[in-house]
Amino acid sequence: MRTALTVEMWSAINETWMRVHERLAPALDGEQLSAGLEWIKERSQLFGGAYNSTMLRNDAYFFTRLGTFLERADNTARILDVKYHVLLPQDEGVGGAMDYYQWQAILRSVSALRGYHWVYQDRLKPWLVAELLILRPEMPRSLLGCYDEITQYLDLLAQAYGGKRGECHRFAGELHARLRYGRIQDIFQAGLHEFLTDVIEGTKTLGREISDLYLY
Repeated sequence: MRTALTVEMWSAINETWMRVHERLAPALDGEQLSAGLEWIKERSQLFGGAYNSTMLRNDAYFFTRLGTFLERADNTARILDVKYHVLLPQDEGVGGAMDYYQWQAILRSVSALRGYHWVYQDRLKPWLVAELLILRPEMPRSLLGCYDEITQYLDLLAQAYGGKRGECHRFAGELHARLRYGRIQDIFQAGLHEFLTDVIEGTKTLGREISDLYLY
């Protein structure tokens, strides 16, 4: 693997490994948890910038990008699902102060708080937060934004392998179309939890189909 990495990618990984115990040990007692998590974000972004800026645009890069957006779609769906099933206390009504700050925390966790205000120019509303993180293509961590990228890199991967296509391309196109033409009111009416569960399971299945076609 060393030969497939650029110098910048290797340096980012190696330095992170050498410093990880030093930086994260204090965070485990809770007093420096925020600083430890910020360090993890910085190191992850450093590696992401290194590979996106320095890797050859070949199949290794396409696989790396696919992995990035498959994981991102999974994480976004899980974060939204957690909000609906864990964060809201039993004695706190929807729309209350606690609810507002929890939605704000959700948006901050995916670097989307300013994006929300830019797009909607409104106070936080659950259905608009969900729409931003599911159906808005301009939001990089939205489910639709992720699947825009997934379908693009699957097409590039097929070209790199002489037009080799399989079930993963059909399945990715089906999920992409569901998000592209979806409406948030329909998603809520059918059940947000059920929709997110389908996306999570679908994303896992897609990952397996990609592996089956290209890696085995």
